[in-house]
Amino acid sequence: MSADETVAYKILTGEQLQQLLAAGIFTGAPVDLADGYIHLSTAGQVQGTLDKHFAGQDDLHIAVVDLTVLGDAVKWEVSRGGALFPHVYADLPLTAVPAHAPVERNADGQVILPHP
Repeated sequence: MSADETVAYKILTGEQLQQLLAAGIFTGAPVDLADGYIHLSTAGQVQGTLDKHFAGQDDLHIAVVDLTVLGDAVKWEVSRGGALFPHVYADLPLTAVPAHAPVERNADGQVILPHP
């Protein structure tokens, strides 16, 4: 995981995904609005984010986010466990989301990430 990655992931509720698809833009979940940026995770961080912040929730989806579309709005900042996380200081446009899928796990319980 490093700041040169070009793809990150946003975990969305079903309602949030529908808002993104209908409006063509996602302004943020309540935690994003409170913190002033949209929280994303790298491929290696999605599992931890799901398990820590979305435990027990149903109807969750993972959106693939193309960071190159967002340019300077993406800031890599230290967060959980001292790791760098991608944060988006702007709304998330649908044009930066090449793929999305419901959260699925393999037989070992590991999250299966959608591919763009």
